[in-house]
Amino acid sequence: MATTRNADRRVVVTGLGAVSSVGIGAHRFGASLRAGRSGARPISAFDTTGFAHSVGCEVTGFDPAAWLTRFRGGKLGRATEFAAAGARMAVVDAGLRDEDTRRRFLVSVGTTDGESRDLDRLTELTVAGGGTSGTATIARRIPASRLSTAIAHELGLVDAETVTLATACAAGNYAIGYGCDAIRSGEVDFALCGGADALCRKTFAGFYRLGTIAPARCQPFDAERQGILTGEGAGILLLESLASARSRGARIYAEVLGYGLNCDADHQVAPNLDSVARCMRLALADAGIEPAEVDFISAHGTGTRANDVTESRAIHQVFGEAPPRTVSIKSMIGHTMGAASALAAVGCSLAIADGFIPPTINHVRTDPECDLDCVPNEAIDAELRVVQNNGLAFGGNNAVVVFGSVR
Repeated sequence: MATTRNADRRVVVTGLGAVSSVGIGAHRFGASLRAGRSGARPISAFDTTGFAHSVGCEVTGFDPAAWLTRFRGGKLGRATEFAAAGARMAVVDAGLRDEDTRRRFLVSVGTTDGESRDLDRLTELTVAGGGTSGTATIARRIPASRLSTAIAHELGLVDAETVTLATACAAGNYAIGYGCDAIRSGEVDFALCGGADALCRKTFAGFYRLGTIAPARCQPFDAERQGILTGEGAGILLLESLASARSRGARIYAEVLGYGLNCDADHQVAPNLDSVARCMRLALADAGIEPAEVDFISAHGTGTRANDVTESRAIHQVFGEAPPRTVSIKSMIGHTMGAASALAAVGCSLAIADGFIPPTINHVRTDPECDLDCVPNEAIDAELRVVQNNGLAFGGNNAVVVFGSVR
């Protein structure tokens, strides 16, 4: 394992924030994953008239005022509220002090849609010919850069680099990799990394037209799977060096052992098996890990025909005939787009710290073409040393992060 690295260059997770359909706050989120709870419910975020089915994984009970102090009165779009609240949770969870906010920070947030719900609203107003009342406020919320800059503003980070990464459904892992490099190189003291997205009509309608929206539930790797459920939320991790964490006496959830990124430049929507396998190998090599050392894989696992079979075959290509247990938390929280691999990273960190493998719920019978132990329906207690988190996206963007326990 990669534990022989200089402590100043080892990157650890000391704070977690989560906004999800199964729980707000990282530890409620983790408890829901362990219990196998589903966030699926009828969508209320937009009018679903005309769609034959309209179940999604929508965040309920989220009050931005409980977490945000500098943004009031609808100044932020919903995805940005999720991101800023998740960052506040992570900073509090990590036990950072007010004076720590004056140190060098990176804020990197991944997204697929940015504030597309606001774009939906502007489109509605334009089509309805309802005038321009309120449109200026909505328009100011739309730039994707707000997802990261709002975090810096909300937390008073006076010496921060902010970046928003729009690499679709792999964006959360991309953001974590960006933060890992910044800590490894010594460029920053702390990195707030993750992803955020909100339910919007544009994305739901797009996947619906592709025929990939499931009627009622998401069943990754199941023989009867019918597609995704769109979801929303945010996952934010606070990263710092192992030396910094130990000097602060911080609780350490996990170590970021390494990551891999690639883009196959092959097909806009169809995953490329060899490219996915290459990305996993890149991540394991960066982490200094052999495939046999991985205890479980948090798969991209969308529940679509193409993804599940391709990802399963790529896993077999890297890990051989007996790969580690492979789960998909999208069975519980749906596909949260740019937040997907970030929320999965929060789940991986909690799984390592708390000793469990979350289940793939809604499972009846494994598709023979997948041939994986997907931990059906019930979590497993386990002492975990290495966990791999897959993020795969349209456009051939792949990002894989490897987490480990700190010994």
